[in-house]
Amino acid sequence: MTTSDIINIYRNKALVNFEGKDFLGQIGVDSRIFRVLNDAGISVGVISQQAIENGISVLVDENDAEDAVRVLSEEFKNEKVKGTVSNIYSINNVAVIGFVSENYNKILSELQRNKIFPLLLNQIASAGRVNIVVTDSQTEITKNIIETEIYGKPKVVHLALIGHGNVGGTLVEQILDSSHDILTRKRLQLKIVAIANSKKMALNKGGFGSDWRQKVNYSQTESSVEGLINYAKEHHLENLVMVDNTASKDFVKHYDVFVDNGFDIVSSNKIYNTLPIANYRSLRKALEKNKKQYLYETNVGAGLPLIDTIKLLHLSGENITRIKGVFSGTLSYVFNNFSLRNDKFSTIINEALEKGYTEPDPREDLSGNDVARKLLILARELDLINEFEDINIQNLVPESLLSVSKSEFLSRLEELDEEYQKIKESQEPGHVLRYVGDLHGDLQKEKGELDVKLVSVPATSALGQLKGSDSIFEIYTESYGENPIVIMGAGAGAKVTARGVFGDILRLSEKK
Repeated sequence: MTTSDIINIYRNKALVNFEGKDFLGQIGVDSRIFRVLNDAGISVGVISQQAIENGISVLVDENDAEDAVRVLSEEFKNEKVKGTVSNIYSINNVAVIGFVSENYNKILSELQRNKIFPLLLNQIASAGRVNIVVTDSQTEITKNIIETEIYGKPKVVHLALIGHGNVGGTLVEQILDSSHDILTRKRLQLKIVAIANSKKMALNKGGFGSDWRQKVNYSQTESSVEGLINYAKEHHLENLVMVDNTASKDFVKHYDVFVDNGFDIVSSNKIYNTLPIANYRSLRKALEKNKKQYLYETNVGAGLPLIDTIKLLHLSGENITRIKGVFSGTLSYVFNNFSLRNDKFSTIINEALEKGYTEPDPREDLSGNDVARKLLILARELDLINEFEDINIQNLVPESLLSVSKSEFLSRLEELDEEYQKIKESQEPGHVLRYVGDLHGDLQKEKGELDVKLVSVPATSALGQLKGSDSIFEIYTESYGENPIVIMGAGAGAKVTARGVFGDILRLSEKK
């Protein structure tokens, strides 16, 4: 037994369970159990009637479990013949944790969030005393959660970071730089216990420090979702958060597995939210069932507070009638500069590529698919059931260049110049080009209309005044009429995206 103030832990116990029909509440059953076990020299810890299972549980020392089942089976053999008792068996390797708390429901809720469901709960209401029985492997996690709730001990949140490239690597540094301040101000300890990419992962139950890159480089552990989950279980890690900073279409298939194994999810990867609506809903059901959360503010506006704003408006009953804006920081830079300068379109594309604004193959940006995914995510926040195939997308790449290699495409970029120069010159005076996403139509129906296209807008409009690589989102509502709520700012970049992911981690951690 170990004692920590008012938390008592009794290990090496076993739970002997009675199951039967109409067995609960029979007079004299408890006394018979005590008598037969006492006669056999077996000490009884707790007897608890379980209304849900229609049975009784008895706590004994693990060494006595086999004898307890034997003598009780003999004592109640007539009841077994009659069917009143259907089964008597033991669950070994359990521990009893006793504590005093006036808010034990909060503790039980936190345990459930960490996939811990006590085998037995015994409460003495007048004294505020609670005894719970958990498996031996769950003892440390349970103790940590109880200590956090009772004593205000800093809450430890264990982070598994998937992807450590531009955004992921920046996030690691931001967490490490802020960890002391967060611990001091919020009583929250963020531990990065896993860092992985598609090939290998590094694991450290104590949490990685400033030498994390070296540890990751030297790691010989192959990346494995199963291996990561097993590691968390073996080391009894509570408050688990998986953070996905990849762009992997394959990795998102594991989200449900993480949720089922006690992880909350934070993700800058927008793929899952654009999968078929059946998958989208399936994850939400798994989250609800497991009392887990999935935060993804950075899916659309990087560090901008866009998704939260739309969620709050929608949940409050505000009728959102349209969402329109420049969703891509890359294409914002391209057309902001192309509209104002006399340079060729290919020159601007090459410049954006050199600055790292575009993907290595600019066609990934010019295709419009990334903007389309972001628009679809916002549509689904309004409970619309649109699929990706419903989106009208204007691909900015000529058909003749769609299938060529990346190197050939880059060498033939000048073939785009004539067409886009004509588009630019055909505008009305005082207008500029913007590549926009537009969610409109009757948004009270099951599906909205989603368009992704190049448009010409007045230079004096909100869209027209956009600068650099900023993004802008106009949210039109019934209450605000023709005056939209405008959210504008840096919509791309590793630092702002990582900061947005960090914000989601903190919000989730404070709620856990």
